[in-house]
Amino acid sequence: MSEDNFEPTEGELYEGNISPEQQDTIIKVTGMYKDWFLDYASYVILERAVPAIEDGFKPVQRRIMHSLKELDDGRYNKVANVVGHTMQYHPHGDASIGDAMVQIGQKDLLIDTQGNWGNILTGDGAAASRYIEARLSKFALEVLYSPKITTWQLSYDGRKNEPVHLPVKFPLLLAQGAEGIAVGLSTKVLPHNFNELVDASIKILKNKPFTIYPDFPTGGVADVSGYNDGMRGGRVRVRAKVSQLDKSTLVITQIPFSTNTSSLIDSILKANEKGKIKIKKIEDNTAADVEILIHLPPGVSPDKTIDALFAFTACETSIAPLGCVIEDHKPYFVGVSDMLKISTHRTVQLLKNELEIQLDELEEQWHFLSLERIFIENRIYRLIEEEETWEGVINAIDEGLKPFTKHLKRAVTEEDIVRLTEIRIKRISKFDIDKAQEKIEVLEGEIAQVKHNLEHIIEFAISYFQNLKDKYGKGRERKTELRSFDNIEATKVVLRNTKLYVNREEGFIGTGLKKDEYVADCSDIDDVIVFLRDGNMMVTKVDVKTFVGKDILHVAVFDKNDKRTIYNMIYRDGKSGPSFVKRFNVSGVTRDKLYDLTQGTKGSQVLYFSANPNGEAEVVTVLLRQVGSIKKLKFDLDFAAIAIKGRASRGNTVSKYPIKKIELKEKGISTLKPRRIWFDDTVHRLNVDGRGELLGEFRPNDRLLIINQSGKIKTIIPELSTHFDEGMIVLEKWVPKKPVSAIYYDGEKERYFVKRFLVENENKEEVFITEHPNSQLEIVSTDYRPVAEIIFSKVKGVQKENLTVDLENFIAVKGIKALGNQLTTDKVRQINLLEPLPFEAPEEEIPEEMEVKGEVDLTDDSTTITLDDDGQITLSLD
Repeated sequence: MSEDNFEPTEGELYEGNISPEQQDTIIKVTGMYKDWFLDYASYVILERAVPAIEDGFKPVQRRIMHSLKELDDGRYNKVANVVGHTMQYHPHGDASIGDAMVQIGQKDLLIDTQGNWGNILTGDGAAASRYIEARLSKFALEVLYSPKITTWQLSYDGRKNEPVHLPVKFPLLLAQGAEGIAVGLSTKVLPHNFNELVDASIKILKNKPFTIYPDFPTGGVADVSGYNDGMRGGRVRVRAKVSQLDKSTLVITQIPFSTNTSSLIDSILKANEKGKIKIKKIEDNTAADVEILIHLPPGVSPDKTIDALFAFTACETSIAPLGCVIEDHKPYFVGVSDMLKISTHRTVQLLKNELEIQLDELEEQWHFLSLERIFIENRIYRLIEEEETWEGVINAIDEGLKPFTKHLKRAVTEEDIVRLTEIRIKRISKFDIDKAQEKIEVLEGEIAQVKHNLEHIIEFAISYFQNLKDKYGKGRERKTELRSFDNIEATKVVLRNTKLYVNREEGFIGTGLKKDEYVADCSDIDDVIVFLRDGNMMVTKVDVKTFVGKDILHVAVFDKNDKRTIYNMIYRDGKSGPSFVKRFNVSGVTRDKLYDLTQGTKGSQVLYFSANPNGEAEVVTVLLRQVGSIKKLKFDLDFAAIAIKGRASRGNTVSKYPIKKIELKEKGISTLKPRRIWFDDTVHRLNVDGRGELLGEFRPNDRLLIINQSGKIKTIIPELSTHFDEGMIVLEKWVPKKPVSAIYYDGEKERYFVKRFLVENENKEEVFITEHPNSQLEIVSTDYRPVAEIIFSKVKGVQKENLTVDLENFIAVKGIKALGNQLTTDKVRQINLLEPLPFEAPEEEIPEEMEVKGEVDLTDDSTTITLDDDGQITLSLD
């Protein structure tokens, strides 16, 4: 054995029996690993996982498409045959080739499929390759192939030629998308809409601005505000399309990209098992289209459940795009806009190359037809009759042609003369000079057209893209709706699946204290706020058992965004100091940190505390201890007179004398202003942040009026989690005494009817048009005195004048189920709603605010409330 091949045995390695000479021949593994790993990583990146920018294909995909072209005869081929043929070019197993081919076929662009190719909606796999068939689509035949401008290379075994890149004249990478994991990097290019890519390519050629966004084959709704042009750091949020079928059933009709109905249902069932959501049962009726029915138990809110589905299941997914392609045998990180620009300019260059080759071919045809005509028309073939050698024949023809070749576009070569000698006698005898001239003129017209296209290559490319859209764009409309999403807070939509308990004396809270006092239902992701007798406050996470401090006054589930809950508190400063009153709200806090709500004096104590969800301000009776000469030891304190400030404020002085007892005298009403609510049409949600259209100011019992195009009407309490149907046509603050006016078409009677009504049952959704399938709502108005314009159809060439109808005088207000009055017997072409007649709406009744006597500003911390010897309240400013 030579030293170069020396390998120490296991015993030698462990016993140290290697000689110095043998040690010099050992190759370090680190060096081999470095070189081999780099080679392996480069191979995976360049030859396996990442697509090329030139044609948008990975090597296996390119070889599949090349094999399909070689096998193409217009008929379907067994996929197994295509896979076997591809193995001549691809040095890997048949399984990887078959899987790659199925993925291309499922994208429904390049391959015309036949058989069971699986279902991207359900996640079902394709049948075995021997059972399914494929052929190239017409689009692929037009866009992918052009052998004359294709660069070729030898296959891995040197037996075949394969394309380096296919001459793809379309942004295929963006249309299909791509995903791959290599060594040290990955790529994820999202699919885009066919027609939008064509339009954007045309805009590029016209030097106009453009923007492209993903379009997923599974549909759904996408928020692309963080797309970042498809580059690293971008994020696309995709949601299923979920709607309310009825009060107890939700239906999913489109699913997010990268999921399927099986994985989606599994995520919903897991969320249900964990108690995040509550469902009764789930049905999967998916076939050609997605239909997943979610049945809810009684008492479960559909709106809240929809938000919970987005928060805790795969009904909302987040996709991180990463644009990475191969360019010049190196990875290139690039955004989708630049990808499209590169593809578009490459398409222009490919079209130019094809035109140049076509021009050369047409000029060659014109050259030979002209030579042929000269050769036969001038009977030059007779000059060779007496020649005995081949050189003599060539020279004789060459000399005979010279007087007639001045108008030719290039010199006559020996190859041209050889072709002339190959013309048969039969063709010479039947040669028609006029037909020959016609062919030459046709060629001249084609040459002129090609030259024109070359001179106006941009216009030619625009026409090419427009032609692609006209031929193949039908049926490829956008499937994914683009919309901005609101952020769903998990704590607001999670199912309260456990109970919170408190042991006030010992100072423990938790879900495991089942023998102690019940507080509220909660979830395992909730926070809890706790107030103690010593004036400290803490927010902590829900747990089985947590010590927060002895002598607990108040405990509740905490919502950090709740600005309407107001805490009313009276506390004593120190062991014998004065007492203070304060009102405050708690929002941003640090979890598990103690906050002192008093002035920090040792011995401070909370004397009175209340939590008020809507800012209620009660009246309390304060009883003082007998100190000195105070005669009246009792007075009332109205919290409505105290301004709401931060939790760290000192508060207003109640008394410098010790308080014996505080009693609730009168429950309070809300002192907060009515809540202003807006509707954001972009996300179809309510908000209190001033986004969208202002709906009005809402008190706790105020409701929203909702009318749909289907003729359904209902009122609801405005909740920020409410979902609205796409067919909604009226959304406004409900005024109970304000009538609704409508004109609808009755499908059974085939007549138009007018009705005016009030919403009679505020807690029930009702239909106010007839239930015939052909019945439809024409116009609806919530104005007090609406006016409609009726435009009639022509009858026998006669046009009747338009009719203006005052709906208030046309019909009185009746019940919601009334049929209404017939509008007209004439044939109606159109009904328009005009400006309403003037009307002074009655003023809204506003509850009187509680009266606060006196002119002193009680909101100032320096204000002091004291009693004189006669028991009279005295207010003074420090």
